[in-house]
Amino acid sequence: MKHFLILLYQIFIWLPIFLTVTIFTALTVTAGCFLGGERFFSYYPGMWWSRIVCFITLCPVKVEGRENLNRNQSYIFVANHQGIYDIFLIYGYLNVPIKWMMKQSLRKIPFVGKACEMAGFIFVDNSSPKSVVKTIQDAEQKLKRGASVALFPEGSRTTTGRLGKFKKGAYQMAIDLKLPIVPVTINGSFRVMPKGFYRIRPHKMELLIHKPLSTENLNPGNVREAALQISRLIELSRTEIESGLWDEYK
Repeated sequence: MKHFLILLYQIFIWLPIFLTVTIFTALTVTAGCFLGGERFFSYYPGMWWSRIVCFITLCPVKVEGRENLNRNQSYIFVANHQGIYDIFLIYGYLNVPIKWMMKQSLRKIPFVGKACEMAGFIFVDNSSPKSVVKTIQDAEQKLKRGASVALFPEGSRTTTGRLGKFKKGAYQMAIDLKLPIVPVTINGSFRVMPKGFYRIRPHKMELLIHKPLSTENLNPGNVREAALQISRLIELSRTEIESGLWDEYK
């Protein structure tokens, strides 16, 4: 009976509110950025959209570690990827303006794709090595202008709730620009809506922001040294993220 009531709630209450708020937010972002307000409109409407989505999904959110961040500093945030609600957690509760690195296919979503483009988000193109290089260069230009970037180094959502293999792109950017990497642990979104599951299950979620990892003194002199430094950063950030996972995800 409980599951049936939740299903009715999601169809007749959650879904209409979600679609309305999403379209309104996308149009607001698109118009605001078009009129020259990218700094404000690329972040704050999306932040409130994310919080509203978590609220109407009946998912309480706990956040720890905001004191580790300086709002005047650019960061590269790397987080584990448990489910779709990871986006709402990071965008809504990090409290730091960010640019997303996102799959090219998301550009095709009506309203949302255009809003992300106007907001200056970075679409990842893996169609060729040249395209990948251009993606990284675009991200580095955003970072040089004072933005922070958030991405999931696993690349795709986990199917088990546990950590997958990390890719090196975020860490290469951090070393190139000497920007701190901030590991972020996400818990609970795998319970809410894991990969391949299309019914939302209300559950508590948690965002744990770890202390930044400095890249200031890293200066690779050759390819081998660069690879070693990237491997070390991946290991450190992965260890931090895993340390904050609930026991069931370790």
